[in-house]
Amino acid sequence: MVHEQRSRSRLSRISDTQDTTDMSRLLAPRLAHFAGVARTEHVTRAAQEMQVPQSTLSRAMVRLEQDLGVELFARHGRTVSLTPAGRTFLTSVERALAEIERAADEVRADADPATGKVAFGFLHTMGAETVPGLLHAFRADHPRIRFSLVQNYGEAMLERLRAGELDLCLTSPVPDAPDLVARRLDEQKLRLVVPADHRLAGRRRIRLAEAADETFVTLEPGYGLRRITDDLCTQAGFKPRIAFEGEEAETLRGLVAAGLGVALLPPPAFPRPGVVELTVTAPRAAREIGVAWLAGHPDTPPVAAFKKFLLSKRGTLLPT
Repeated sequence: MVHEQRSRSRLSRISDTQDTTDMSRLLAPRLAHFAGVARTEHVTRAAQEMQVPQSTLSRAMVRLEQDLGVELFARHGRTVSLTPAGRTFLTSVERALAEIERAADEVRADADPATGKVAFGFLHTMGAETVPGLLHAFRADHPRIRFSLVQNYGEAMLERLRAGELDLCLTSPVPDAPDLVARRLDEQKLRLVVPADHRLAGRRRIRLAEAADETFVTLEPGYGLRRITDDLCTQAGFKPRIAFEGEEAETLRGLVAAGLGVALLPPPAFPRPGVVELTVTAPRAAREIGVAWLAGHPDTPPVAAFKKFLLSKRGTLLPT
């Protein structure tokens, strides 16, 4: 019995949702017509202003009242006046139409070639130097284009690309997915970072296998750099022993300086005391940096301009 009641309640909620959706689809095309008639209180005048046949407008108002099951107008010959229900409906309709107009203005402004907006995502490790330099160089020729910036790890940015929240993102590894387009821009060497008083600190180069017995600090699973770290350690013949999993490369560098472990990291924007950064000779330790966007997604002029700019940076995106 309880199960049946729950099922009926669930079906009722689904039905209510469907009814609301169907009603929205039914009413939406007629709202501007209704507001025009309500404003002029004259069907002929409203039809002239909106450039639609009077007969079409009259039928639309009759159907609107029939669909709602409420009389919105009182007819007085060629003129009309709103009923109390019509005035209540008009208040919400004007608010809805104003919101639609505001949204239209916003998307037109975002697509403007000179002053539009680019939603751009990038890795945490790109934020200190690379991305500020890119934006400064791009804005020299496009000073009024606006940016909505998101700093996150690679998989999270790809999710936001797919959700339509980002236009472009700088990420690593370069994704290979049928719904995305990605282009390699540059490569960044990774180094084994050790404490300044570590037994390996006197070295300049190292094979990663020599660190098999070390404790590592790494980024959390899901981060591109974590996947690369795990893959490189596997190639070197060992599984890293993890002491800490974090979200920021510079946090890991600080923990290395504190003696918590060693880490595979890209070069820092600025030298950090307390650590030594060793070149890894084997396996080849590097990560590719690329730009990605949603396949089949048309670009606004500002997005197209910034994409072209990024692609022009192939091989020169990162400092040597």
